[in-house]
Amino acid sequence: MSNQKKFSIMLVIPSLHGGGAERVAVSLAEHWSYQGYDVILVTHTDKSSDVYELNKLVTRVSTGLFSQTGVFSHLKKALAIRKAIRQYRPDVVVGIMMSSSVLSILAGLGLPTKVIATEHAHPPSQKMSSFWYKLRQWTYPKAARVLALTEMSADWLRDHIPHIKVSVIQNAVNWPLTNTEPMLPTQKPLQGKRLLAVGRLHQEKGFDILLNAYAKIAEKYPHWQLVILGEGAERTSLTKQVEHLSLHDKVLLPGRVGNLKDWYESADLFVLSSHNEGLSNSLQEAMASGLCAVSFDCDTGPREIIRDGIDGVLVRPVADAEAMAKQLDNLMGNESLRRSYASQATSVRERFSMQKISQDWEKLFSELGIKK
Repeated sequence: MSNQKKFSIMLVIPSLHGGGAERVAVSLAEHWSYQGYDVILVTHTDKSSDVYELNKLVTRVSTGLFSQTGVFSHLKKALAIRKAIRQYRPDVVVGIMMSSSVLSILAGLGLPTKVIATEHAHPPSQKMSSFWYKLRQWTYPKAARVLALTEMSADWLRDHIPHIKVSVIQNAVNWPLTNTEPMLPTQKPLQGKRLLAVGRLHQEKGFDILLNAYAKIAEKYPHWQLVILGEGAERTSLTKQVEHLSLHDKVLLPGRVGNLKDWYESADLFVLSSHNEGLSNSLQEAMASGLCAVSFDCDTGPREIIRDGIDGVLVRPVADAEAMAKQLDNLMGNESLRRSYASQATSVRERFSMQKISQDWEKLFSELGIKK
């Protein structure tokens, strides 16, 4: 029997709390483990706070440092990652999101393991302190590769961080979807129609703009209901806005759900109101579920997924409630158009399939001279 060490990949991410990047990390870990790789996932939390379930084939390492803040804590996190690299000797370390990428590069200094940094948001949209800005400027050129989700993001990184090596690898669509806890019944009226939005209740998701847009047409469509799935800091202000706009019987804010599959299947139209996006996992999932989608045409993300006028609609200008209301009115009032777009939307299953995205990763590993 051969004792040859299997090709191993270490993923580093702060936690597996809810979020698009976290879901991507879990999907990649599962896929690579099924491909026969040794996969190690390092977080600063333990599994008790996980929202996404990690495949049992994946080795989980927790540093227990998530709640610690300040410059010294970041050094401790980098040293804990370095300890894991020394213990497991992975062929490659992949930092998921900016902070983990920076810490992983620091952790790998002087070690033979190659480190790949990944950006899961459009870089100019990220707010960061001068501390993280300077660290990113210093560490990213030392990465074996920096990955962006779109060509525009890649161009920005090349223009603003000298001497870095950048590639584009998009996120695979999470398909087929499976339901997990918490399970919340969809409770859709028999003859009703549903407009669905999904995302963290944070300002950049633009749900306040969406509510203003919906208020302009809600009376015209009494059988329609807007549902915004997610949880976050803006819940109180959004709830107050719903009351102020007299939409309490036309808008639901159920919170975070695990049975997204059921909710996508219950919907008739999907809307994305974000001011900015990296790529948008929820948009991919909605279209893979056979939903017509309408989205603000922010700098990156939706335009890479929606083929405007073929499988959905891109709305300009961004954050314009009037423009969004006009497009929602057009789609909510035209079932045949929604069905036409929906029939084309499922192509994202192939366009962003894990098989295709995995090939892009394999090509990158080969370019970096990482032998399987």
